[in-house]
Amino acid sequence: MHRRQFLGLAAGTLAAGALAACAPRAAQKAIAAAGGNTGKLDNGAAAFNAARRFASNRFGEIAYVERGSGPAALFLHGFPLNGYQWRGAIDRLSPYRRCVAPDSMGLGYTRPAPGQGVTPADQVQMLTTLLDQLHIDTVDIVANDSGGAIAQLFMTTHPERVRTVLLTNCDVEPDSPPPAVGPVIEAARRGRFADEWLVPNVVDKNFARSPKGLGGSTFTYPQRMADETFDMYLQPIIATPQRKALADAYALGLTPNPLAGVEPLLKKSTIPTRIIWGTGDTIFAASDPGYLDKTLGNSKGVRMIEGANLFFPEEFPDVIAEEARKLWGV
Repeated sequence: MHRRQFLGLAAGTLAAGALAACAPRAAQKAIAAAGGNTGKLDNGAAAFNAARRFASNRFGEIAYVERGSGPAALFLHGFPLNGYQWRGAIDRLSPYRRCVAPDSMGLGYTRPAPGQGVTPADQVQMLTTLLDQLHIDTVDIVANDSGGAIAQLFMTTHPERVRTVLLTNCDVEPDSPPPAVGPVIEAARRGRFADEWLVPNVVDKNFARSPKGLGGSTFTYPQRMADETFDMYLQPIIATPQRKALADAYALGLTPNPLAGVEPLLKKSTIPTRIIWGTGDTIFAASDPGYLDKTLGNSKGVRMIEGANLFFPEEFPDVIAEEARKLWGV
Protein backbone atom coordinates (compact mmCIF):
# COMPACT_ATOMS: atom_id res chain seq x y z
CA MET A 1 0.00 0.00 0.00
CA HIS A 2 1.45 3.41 -1.04
CA ARG A 3 1.43 5.88 1.87
CA ARG A 4 2.71 9.41 2.20
CA GLN A 5 5.21 10.26 4.89
CA PHE A 6 3.84 11.68 8.10
CA LEU A 7 2.33 15.14 7.66
CA GLY A 8 2.56 14.69 3.89
CA LEU A 9 6.04 16.08 3.22
CA ALA A 10 7.03 13.24 0.90
CA ALA A 11 5.79 13.17 -2.69
CA GLY A 12 2.61 11.24 -3.35
CA THR A 13 -0.96 11.61 -4.42
CA LEU A 14 -3.60 13.18 -2.21
CA ALA A 15 -5.73 10.71 -0.31
CA ALA A 16 -9.41 10.82 -1.16
CA GLY A 17 -11.13 13.37 1.04
CA ALA A 18 -7.94 15.12 2.19
CA LEU A 19 -9.11 18.46 0.79
CA ALA A 20 -12.76 19.43 0.78
CA ALA A 21 -12.38 21.14 -2.57
CA CYS A 22 -11.00 17.98 -4.11
CA ALA A 23 -13.25 15.45 -2.40
CA PRO A 24 -15.76 13.68 -4.65
CA ARG A 25 -19.27 14.95 -4.17
CA ALA A 26 -20.43 11.49 -3.09
CA ALA A 27 -17.73 11.36 -0.42
CA GLN A 28 -18.71 14.81 0.86
CA LYS A 29 -22.34 13.70 1.10
CA ALA A 30 -21.30 10.55 2.94
CA ILE A 31 -19.25 12.59 5.39
CA ALA A 32 -22.11 15.01 5.98
CA ALA A 33 -24.51 12.11 6.51
CA ALA A 34 -22.10 10.61 9.03
CA GLY A 35 -22.06 13.81 11.03
CA GLY A 36 -18.97 15.48 9.57
CA ASN A 37 -18.72 19.25 9.48
CA THR A 38 -18.84 20.43 5.86
CA GLY A 39 -19.07 24.09 6.86
CA LYS A 40 -16.66 26.41 8.63
CA LEU A 41 -15.13 24.77 11.69
CA ASP A 42 -15.83 26.33 15.07
CA ASN A 43 -12.62 27.70 16.55
CA GLY A 44 -13.43 28.58 20.16
CA ALA A 45 -9.78 29.19 21.08
CA ALA A 46 -10.44 32.00 23.56
CA ALA A 47 -13.01 30.00 25.52
CA PHE A 48 -10.78 26.93 25.59
CA ASN A 49 -7.79 28.95 26.79
CA ALA A 50 -9.94 30.51 29.52
CA ALA A 51 -11.06 27.07 30.70
CA ARG A 52 -7.54 25.62 30.95
CA ARG A 53 -6.33 24.55 34.38
CA PHE A 54 -3.03 23.17 35.66
CA ALA A 55 -2.46 20.30 38.07
CA SER A 56 0.90 20.38 39.87
CA ASN A 57 2.47 17.00 40.59
CA ARG A 58 5.80 15.21 40.31
CA PHE A 59 5.41 15.11 36.52
CA GLY A 60 5.21 18.91 36.26
CA GLU A 61 2.35 21.31 35.55
CA ILE A 62 -0.24 19.26 33.68
CA ALA A 63 -2.59 21.34 31.54
CA TYR A 64 -6.15 20.14 31.21
CA VAL A 65 -9.68 21.32 30.47
CA GLU A 66 -12.61 19.95 32.43
CA ARG A 67 -16.32 20.36 31.85
CA GLY A 68 -19.46 18.58 32.99
CA SER A 69 -20.26 16.37 35.94
CA GLY A 70 -20.95 12.75 36.82
CA PRO A 71 -18.86 9.77 35.67
CA ALA A 72 -15.59 10.90 34.11
CA ALA A 73 -14.52 10.64 30.47
CA LEU A 74 -10.83 11.00 29.59
CA PHE A 75 -9.95 12.42 26.14
CA LEU A 76 -6.48 11.61 24.76
CA HIS A 77 -5.27 13.65 21.80
CA GLY A 78 -2.97 12.95 18.86
CA PHE A 79 0.54 14.12 17.90
CA PRO A 80 1.36 17.06 17.61
CA LEU A 81 -2.04 18.24 18.88
CA ASN A 82 -3.37 18.87 22.38
CA GLY A 83 -6.65 18.69 24.27
CA TYR A 84 -8.13 21.40 22.05
CA GLN A 85 -8.74 18.59 19.53
CA TRP A 86 -11.71 17.46 21.62
CA ARG A 87 -13.53 20.78 22.14
CA GLY A 88 -16.45 19.85 19.89
CA ALA A 89 -16.89 16.43 21.45
CA ILE A 90 -16.72 17.92 24.94
CA ASP A 91 -19.41 20.46 24.00
CA ARG A 92 -21.70 17.59 23.08
CA LEU A 93 -20.79 15.12 25.81
CA SER A 94 -20.41 17.31 28.91
CA PRO A 95 -24.15 16.97 29.70
CA TYR A 96 -23.51 13.23 30.22
CA ARG A 97 -19.95 13.03 31.59
CA ARG A 98 -17.33 14.91 33.52
CA CYS A 99 -15.08 15.46 30.51
CA VAL A 100 -11.34 15.80 31.16
CA ALA A 101 -8.96 16.59 28.29
CA PRO A 102 -5.29 16.82 29.37
CA ASP A 103 -2.33 17.87 27.23
CA SER A 104 0.26 15.10 26.98
CA MET A 105 3.71 15.82 28.35
CA GLY A 106 5.87 17.27 25.59
CA LEU A 107 2.88 18.71 23.71
CA GLY A 108 0.36 21.48 24.20
CA TYR A 109 0.45 23.64 27.32
CA THR A 110 1.65 21.03 29.81
CA ARG A 111 5.00 21.93 31.41
CA PRO A 112 6.85 18.72 32.32
CA ALA A 113 9.23 18.73 35.27
CA PRO A 114 12.94 18.98 34.35
CA GLY A 115 14.25 15.63 33.16
CA GLN A 116 10.77 14.09 33.00
CA GLY A 117 10.33 11.41 30.32
CA VAL A 118 7.52 11.81 27.80
CA THR A 119 7.17 8.29 26.38
CA PRO A 120 3.72 6.68 26.13
CA ALA A 121 4.52 4.69 29.29
CA ASP A 122 5.39 7.94 31.07
CA GLN A 123 2.09 9.43 29.90
CA VAL A 124 0.20 6.53 31.46
CA GLN A 125 1.88 7.15 34.80
CA MET A 126 1.13 10.86 34.58
CA LEU A 127 -2.52 10.22 33.76
CA THR A 128 -2.87 7.88 36.73
CA THR A 129 -1.54 10.58 39.04
CA LEU A 130 -3.72 13.26 37.43
CA LEU A 131 -6.86 11.17 37.86
CA ASP A 132 -5.95 10.57 41.51
CA GLN A 133 -5.54 14.33 42.02
CA LEU A 134 -8.94 14.93 40.46
CA HIS A 135 -10.47 12.19 42.65
CA ILE A 136 -11.47 10.15 39.61
CA ASP A 137 -11.52 6.38 40.11
CA THR A 138 -12.75 5.16 36.73
CA VAL A 139 -13.05 6.66 33.25
CA ASP A 140 -14.45 6.19 29.79
CA ILE A 141 -11.51 6.78 27.43
CA VAL A 142 -11.82 8.49 24.03
CA ALA A 143 -8.58 8.57 22.05
CA ASN A 144 -6.95 9.37 18.70
CA ASP A 145 -3.55 8.75 17.06
CA SER A 146 -0.71 8.43 19.60
CA GLY A 147 -3.36 9.01 22.26
CA GLY A 148 -4.81 5.69 21.13
CA ALA A 149 -1.51 3.99 21.92
CA ILE A 150 -1.56 5.57 25.36
CA ALA A 151 -5.16 4.40 25.78
CA GLN A 152 -4.23 0.81 24.99
CA LEU A 153 -1.41 0.92 27.51
CA PHE A 154 -3.67 2.49 30.12
CA MET A 155 -6.49 -0.02 29.66
CA THR A 156 -4.10 -2.98 29.93
CA THR A 157 -2.08 -1.53 32.81
CA HIS A 158 -5.06 -0.28 34.84
CA PRO A 159 -8.10 -2.23 33.59
CA GLU A 160 -9.91 -1.67 36.87
CA ARG A 161 -9.96 2.07 36.16
CA VAL A 162 -11.52 1.88 32.68
CA ARG A 163 -15.24 1.39 31.97
CA THR A 164 -15.16 1.76 28.16
CA VAL A 165 -12.78 2.78 25.37
CA LEU A 166 -13.60 4.58 22.11
CA LEU A 167 -10.66 4.37 19.71
CA THR A 168 -10.25 6.34 16.50
CA ASN A 169 -7.37 6.08 13.97
CA CYS A 170 -4.34 5.17 16.06
CA ASP A 171 -1.29 2.99 16.56
CA VAL A 172 -1.70 -0.77 16.85
CA GLU A 173 1.03 -3.18 17.88
CA PRO A 174 1.94 -4.35 14.33
CA ASP A 175 1.91 -0.73 13.06
CA SER A 176 3.61 1.30 15.80
CA PRO A 177 5.18 3.54 14.89
CA PRO A 178 3.82 3.42 11.33
CA PRO A 179 6.49 3.68 8.60
CA ALA A 180 5.23 7.13 7.64
CA VAL A 181 6.47 8.49 10.98
CA GLY A 182 10.04 7.45 10.20
CA PRO A 183 11.11 10.86 8.83
CA VAL A 184 9.68 12.58 11.92
CA ILE A 185 11.69 10.33 14.22
CA GLU A 186 14.83 10.91 12.15
CA ALA A 187 14.36 14.69 12.35
CA ALA A 188 13.85 14.38 16.11
CA ARG A 189 17.13 12.48 16.42
CA ARG A 190 18.82 15.47 14.81
CA GLY A 191 17.00 17.84 17.14
CA ARG A 192 15.19 19.41 14.19
CA PHE A 193 11.63 18.09 14.27
CA ALA A 194 9.94 21.26 15.50
CA ASP A 195 11.97 23.58 13.27
CA GLU A 196 11.58 21.52 10.10
CA TRP A 197 8.06 20.12 10.50
CA LEU A 198 6.10 22.53 12.71
CA VAL A 199 7.49 26.06 12.35
CA PRO A 200 6.57 26.31 8.63
CA ASN A 201 2.91 25.67 9.54
CA VAL A 202 2.89 28.58 11.98
CA VAL A 203 4.72 30.99 9.70
CA ASP A 204 2.53 30.29 6.65
CA LYS A 205 -1.03 29.16 7.26
CA ASN A 206 -1.60 28.64 3.53
CA PHE A 207 1.24 26.12 3.63
CA ALA A 208 -0.35 24.56 6.72
CA ARG A 209 -3.55 23.96 4.74
CA SER A 210 -1.67 22.61 1.71
CA PRO A 211 -1.03 18.90 0.99
CA LYS A 212 2.48 19.30 2.46
CA GLY A 213 1.29 20.96 5.67
CA LEU A 214 -0.17 19.64 8.89
CA GLY A 215 -3.73 20.49 7.90
CA GLY A 216 -3.63 19.24 4.33
CA SER A 217 -2.08 15.91 5.21
CA THR A 218 -4.00 14.96 8.35
CA PHE A 219 -7.35 16.80 8.31
CA THR A 220 -10.32 16.11 6.08
CA TYR A 221 -11.21 19.77 5.47
CA PRO A 222 -7.99 21.78 5.99
CA GLN A 223 -9.30 24.79 4.09
CA ARG A 224 -11.89 25.27 6.80
CA MET A 225 -9.35 25.38 9.62
CA ALA A 226 -8.90 28.77 11.31
CA ASP A 227 -5.42 30.25 11.58
CA GLU A 228 -5.81 30.20 15.35
CA THR A 229 -6.27 26.43 15.29
CA PHE A 230 -2.76 25.88 13.98
CA ASP A 231 -1.44 28.36 16.54
CA MET A 232 -3.28 26.61 19.38
CA TYR A 233 -1.60 23.35 18.51
CA LEU A 234 1.87 24.47 17.46
CA GLN A 235 2.76 27.77 19.15
CA PRO A 236 3.37 26.21 22.58
CA ILE A 237 5.59 23.52 21.04
CA ILE A 238 7.85 25.95 19.18
CA ALA A 239 7.86 28.70 21.84
CA THR A 240 11.34 27.97 23.23
CA PRO A 241 14.32 25.70 22.51
CA GLN A 242 13.36 23.69 25.57
CA ARG A 243 9.83 23.11 24.26
CA LYS A 244 11.21 22.10 20.87
CA ALA A 245 13.45 19.58 22.60
CA LEU A 246 10.43 18.13 24.39
CA ALA A 247 8.67 17.66 21.06
CA ASP A 248 11.76 15.82 19.80
CA ALA A 249 11.62 13.63 22.90
CA TYR A 250 7.93 12.89 22.32
CA ALA A 251 8.68 11.74 18.76
CA LEU A 252 11.62 9.64 19.92
CA GLY A 253 9.37 8.06 22.54
CA LEU A 254 7.37 6.47 19.73
CA THR A 255 10.27 4.10 19.04
CA PRO A 256 11.00 1.34 19.73
CA ASN A 257 7.42 0.12 19.48
CA PRO A 258 5.69 1.30 22.68
CA LEU A 259 2.92 -1.28 22.15
CA ALA A 260 5.24 -4.28 21.94
CA GLY A 261 3.68 -7.15 23.85
CA VAL A 262 0.26 -5.53 24.35
CA GLU A 263 -1.67 -7.87 22.03
CA PRO A 264 -2.16 -10.76 24.51
CA LEU A 265 -3.39 -8.29 27.12
CA LEU A 266 -5.87 -6.75 24.70
CA LYS A 267 -7.18 -10.20 23.85
CA LYS A 268 -7.87 -10.84 27.52
CA SER A 269 -9.52 -7.46 28.04
CA THR A 270 -13.19 -7.39 29.02
CA ILE A 271 -13.50 -3.61 28.59
CA PRO A 272 -16.15 -2.70 25.98
CA THR A 273 -14.23 -1.04 23.15
CA ARG A 274 -15.63 0.59 20.01
CA ILE A 275 -13.56 1.63 16.95
CA ILE A 276 -14.27 4.53 14.57
CA TRP A 277 -11.93 4.77 11.58
CA GLY A 278 -11.50 7.39 8.87
CA THR A 279 -10.70 5.85 5.49
CA GLY A 280 -8.87 8.95 4.20
CA ASP A 281 -5.99 8.40 6.65
CA THR A 282 -2.66 7.75 4.90
CA ILE A 283 -0.59 7.40 8.08
CA PHE A 284 -1.99 4.18 9.52
CA ALA A 285 -2.61 1.05 7.49
CA ALA A 286 -6.09 0.27 6.19
CA SER A 287 -5.87 -3.11 7.93
CA ASP A 288 -5.41 -1.58 11.40
CA PRO A 289 -9.09 -1.23 12.40
CA GLY A 290 -9.71 -4.85 11.44
CA TYR A 291 -6.74 -5.87 13.55
CA LEU A 292 -8.15 -4.04 16.56
CA ASP A 293 -11.59 -5.53 16.07
CA LYS A 294 -10.12 -9.03 15.91
CA THR A 295 -7.71 -8.52 18.81
CA LEU A 296 -9.77 -6.71 21.43
CA GLY A 297 -11.39 -9.17 23.79
CA ASN A 298 -14.60 -7.17 24.02
CA SER A 299 -14.72 -5.27 20.74
CA LYS A 300 -18.02 -3.60 19.92
CA GLY A 301 -17.18 -3.43 16.22
CA VAL A 302 -15.88 -0.87 13.74
CA ARG A 303 -17.55 2.12 12.13
CA MET A 304 -15.80 3.35 8.98
CA ILE A 305 -16.09 7.05 8.05
CA GLU A 306 -15.58 7.35 4.29
CA GLY A 307 -12.96 9.93 3.32
CA ALA A 308 -12.23 11.11 6.87
CA ASN A 309 -8.58 11.80 7.62
CA LEU A 310 -6.40 11.02 10.65
CA PHE A 311 -7.48 13.88 12.92
CA PHE A 312 -11.17 13.65 12.01
CA PRO A 313 -12.43 13.69 15.65
CA GLU A 314 -12.01 17.48 15.60
CA GLU A 315 -14.08 17.76 12.41
CA PHE A 316 -16.65 15.07 13.26
CA PRO A 317 -17.69 15.81 16.86
CA ASP A 318 -21.22 14.58 16.21
CA VAL A 319 -19.86 11.16 15.24
CA ILE A 320 -17.73 11.01 18.39
CA ALA A 321 -20.66 12.06 20.56
CA GLU A 322 -23.06 9.61 18.92
CA GLU A 323 -20.74 6.64 19.29
CA ALA A 324 -19.69 7.58 22.80
CA ARG A 325 -23.27 7.84 24.01
CA LYS A 326 -24.12 4.46 22.49
CA LEU A 327 -21.09 2.91 24.14
CA TRP A 328 -21.89 4.55 27.47
CA GLY A 329 -25.57 3.69 27.27
CA VAL A 330 -26.77 7.28 27.78
